[in-house]
Amino acid sequence: MFEHFLPVVYSLGAGFLFALGAHLLSFGMRYSDPQTGALIDIGASTVLFWLLLPFYIEWHYWLTAATAVFVAVGCFRPFVSASLGAWGVRFLGPTLTSTVGATTPLFGAAFGVFLLGEHLTLPITAGTAAIIFGMALLSYRGQVKTAWPLWALLFPLGAAIVRAGANTFNKIGLEMVPSPFFAGLVTFTISFFLALSVHGVRRQPVPNFRTTPGLWWFAAAGVVHAIAVTLVNLALQISQIIIVLPLISTFPLFSLALTLFVFKREVLDRRTIIATLLVVPGVLLIAASR
Repeated sequence: MFEHFLPVVYSLGAGFLFALGAHLLSFGMRYSDPQTGALIDIGASTVLFWLLLPFYIEWHYWLTAATAVFVAVGCFRPFVSASLGAWGVRFLGPTLTSTVGATTPLFGAAFGVFLLGEHLTLPITAGTAAIIFGMALLSYRGQVKTAWPLWALLFPLGAAIVRAGANTFNKIGLEMVPSPFFAGLVTFTISFFLALSVHGVRRQPVPNFRTTPGLWWFAAAGVVHAIAVTLVNLALQISQIIIVLPLISTFPLFSLALTLFVFKREVLDRRTIIATLLVVPGVLLIAASR
């Protein structure tokens, strides 16, 4: 019976860890810039996957077609999707970027239906819609400035498409090689070398943990993100993309909960209550459709 709900547990667990990772990154931002943070974040995840390699990965995995799939995914996520999100924040601000980013499950549903042959049911559709509206409401912070070019919307939209597409192709790769750890190892390794190359081209200084001890927050975020991505891959391995992505997209709700009850930075308001009343039933609808 419990196995029936494992994808839900994995997906919501990943959502919580993504929220925790975001808070850890915000602590690190007090000491350094986003580019350095992304490099350390992805690097720490990569190191963790390589440390676990002898325990969870078989060598013949490297000779399968899944390796090419995961390499292709690593060229776009997490580095490119994170970069697009950062550019979105620069032009549109965090509010609009987060709101547009809530469309990730929509693109995931499109990929799932047209590429994987998955079937949308009424409970899944209603649950996904409730989660998307709830996340959009949670991201809304009042009046949003409109003095931005229309093409700037391509940044958060691109990030949403990349996230949905990466998870879709990860699922395809996992059907060839059922190893969530191998998927994480390959994608993060490729993404780390990409981030390292960009860091070198920009001639940015090498991060120094001795002189800037606050950089360890980025490393902690990387460890958390590695575990989160593994949970995502575990969920994708045994469930559909149209179920997994909406559940993962609840991470802003977990982020708010951490802000309210752990870090004590905000207070509960009407917007938060309404968003919760939308998201929780949405999650239950999707869980019940399993």
